[in-house]
Amino acid sequence: MRVIIQRVTHASVTINQEVKSRIGNGLLVLVGIEDQDTDADIEWLTGKIVNLRVFNDENGVMNKSVIETGGGILVISQFTLHAMTKKGNRPSYIKASKPGFAIPMYEKFCRKIEKLLGKEIGTGEFGADMKVELLNDGPVTIWIDSKNRE
Repeated sequence: MRVIIQRVTHASVTINQEVKSRIGNGLLVLVGIEDQDTDADIEWLTGKIVNLRVFNDENGVMNKSVIETGGGILVISQFTLHAMTKKGNRPSYIKASKPGFAIPMYEKFCRKIEKLLGKEIGTGEFGADMKVELLNDGPVTIWIDSKNRE
């Protein structure tokens, strides 16, 4: 499971010209799922995300988590995070999971984030053509792959 985490002052996702979800200060999380992902990947990654200290404390040092700041989280499925670009110029997405596996994993991932955060999060819609708008704060952008945790 791969994620791109961006600290944002606001973010939203629009589907068919209608805003589905929006947050103020918090984290935009793009998540890519592959067939080898397990519940252990979800547990580790969601814990890492909500506790990641990327928000400034009173001294201007990145020392607070989204939980401590009361920020929101917007989670968007993003199969292109598993793009392979070794050969040619057209990315291959063969490592990205098909919807039958990916959708339940995505939903489980979102529910776990909500449980850890202690409030509802914003989401996109799996497989939809989404327009994601954000204002990256910092900028702070972090890439994490659950397969690289050891």
